[in-house]
Amino acid sequence: MISFFERRYVITGIFLTIIIILLARLFYIQVIDPRYAIYASNNVRREIIHNPARGPILDRNGKILVQNVPFYDIMVTPKLVKPFDTVEFCNLLGINRAEFDKQWQKAMKYSPTRSSPFEKQISVATFASLQERLSEFPGFYSTPRYLRTYPDSVAAQFLGYIGEAQDRDIKRSAGYYHSGDYIGITGVEKSYETVLRGQRGVENLMVDSRGKPKGRYANGMFDTAAVAGQRLTSSLDIDIQKLGEKLMKNKLGSIVAIEPSTGEILCYVSSPTYDPNLMVGRERGNNAARIYKDPFDPFFIRPIQAKYPPGSSFKPLSALIALQEGIIDPGTTYYCPGYYKAGNRKIPCNNGEAHGLVNLSSAVALSCNGYFSMVFQKIMDRNGAKKTDATFANWRNNVGKFGLGSKLGLDMPGESRGNIPTPLHYDNVYKKGGWRSSTIISLAIGQGELLATPLQLANLECTIANEGYYYKPHLIKAIGEQNIIKKEYTLRNYVGIDSQYFQPVINGMQAVVDKGTAIRSKIPGIVMCGKTGTAQNPHGESHSVFVAFAPRDHPRIAIAVVVENSGEGAHWAAPIASFIVEKYLKGSISQRESGITVDYYANATRLPDSATYLHSNSFNRRKALKADSIKKRMQDSVNNKLKGVKSASSKSKKDSSTRLLAAQQMHKEDE
Repeated sequence: MISFFERRYVITGIFLTIIIILLARLFYIQVIDPRYAIYASNNVRREIIHNPARGPILDRNGKILVQNVPFYDIMVTPKLVKPFDTVEFCNLLGINRAEFDKQWQKAMKYSPTRSSPFEKQISVATFASLQERLSEFPGFYSTPRYLRTYPDSVAAQFLGYIGEAQDRDIKRSAGYYHSGDYIGITGVEKSYETVLRGQRGVENLMVDSRGKPKGRYANGMFDTAAVAGQRLTSSLDIDIQKLGEKLMKNKLGSIVAIEPSTGEILCYVSSPTYDPNLMVGRERGNNAARIYKDPFDPFFIRPIQAKYPPGSSFKPLSALIALQEGIIDPGTTYYCPGYYKAGNRKIPCNNGEAHGLVNLSSAVALSCNGYFSMVFQKIMDRNGAKKTDATFANWRNNVGKFGLGSKLGLDMPGESRGNIPTPLHYDNVYKKGGWRSSTIISLAIGQGELLATPLQLANLECTIANEGYYYKPHLIKAIGEQNIIKKEYTLRNYVGIDSQYFQPVINGMQAVVDKGTAIRSKIPGIVMCGKTGTAQNPHGESHSVFVAFAPRDHPRIAIAVVVENSGEGAHWAAPIASFIVEKYLKGSISQRESGITVDYYANATRLPDSATYLHSNSFNRRKALKADSIKKRMQDSVNNKLKGVKSASSKSKKDSSTRLLAAQQMHKEDE
């Protein structure tokens, strides 16, 4: 009897334990873990996405650069499709039976019960005839979308383009994007994607086990309306942008113009360019393929990705550093015999011309290589030859304050840092302690390893125009109806040069235009301060460079122009810059005493031989090197260096480590 009662309690305990476990599991499933509720909800609920229109993009004066044009996607839910006239349906869509079968298999593979795009980008005209008969084809329905259109077909590299979201985009978005959604791929479209895309709307429908709609889910409690993307007001002036693209037709190079008092980019030309409307619509893929085959690569964004030796346009910066550090003063003179001798190196002045006795201002005006070589060597040798590396590091830091050698943080993807060589670079080339000021004297005149983007050159002119500071360059002036301006664009970036030192340099730059190398580009009624440059090109004729700002008092525009393979800056870059400056300041272009005209420069061709250019500039073309092969070569290089370190003596180890660090630094800068 006692044994029976003990068994009863044991059995009761077992049943109670099972019941408690089941209740706990039910509580976990229904209250704590949301997955099962989601699964249950998905069985009875279907989401219909309503895509918003992307925000328009305007120029600084309110003129439309980008707007939207509606189109339609034909969606399909295979489970709901009933027998229909396939031939008639194909005729209405303008496709053949093979295309129909391909799209049908794709939809079935995606999901028999969920909707997916069947035919994309149906024009309004085509949809008008289809809409009346769409009810004859159960399971098919339309959803409106928007494509971009470019009324003036300008500023392609600035605006960028949109395309369908790829798998990687969908994963990164944490579920926001779905297959068939559009996303900014390049340019401002990419940088301001979250602002331009708006907020999609969602309509929730109740469905039965066969996927048929049975009304609105929860009476529409969870539905949301689509919100259009915000408007962007760009800093571009469409009038000078059009003029710039006209002047750079059939040429390689770029134009960047900035308003010094704000950092707003007024003109952003990359040549060759392309019609941005080609990257829209059903022929987008074919058009892109043709553009990619162009040997001069219109997709290459020269204002921020091309790197050139700044040439003589760098000389004012070098003088400003020397003035600030007390190495020279405005009255410091140098007798130029037509060359400068640095150690065993002989650096000729322009065409071997002897300038005689020059001071700072006249040296800028005459672009005297000898004067600025003398200045640079004084800077490098002030602490003694044995401390050249430390002195150079300090000089490099001062140059970097002007925005060279680093990204300026433009609101555009793909910006290059340019290059200011490091002491480690020269240690790697000449061994530590094996180089002096005479070894790197080419930096004095903006040559050698020194490289800058056109954006950096234009920003340098802003700094000189403002006498010691610049605002962060940017392409978007204001966001939304409230015209929001990012705070970072209102902050001054000082370069560590006292304002008193700028006037002698500016005097020389004014003389460049008034009576110097750029006199043919003098603008009637406007005092323009500029500097011509000739950037050496090892693969052909030098690049023509010109930088300037105007007017001298209260500057309103700073500009940098680079025309590749075109010789001295005075011949091509300076006239083009002068037309842009006058158009912006006056609204028109007057007749010049020198006789130069817009039509002459717009119709001239300066394109090099395409085969030669493609071969010599393959390092600039993004499609020439794949990312994985670059990484492999870098890793192989590092591994080889490490092997050398392990097998060498203690002294060799130290030298190899130095070279390895330098190599890694160079790889980092190149990347």
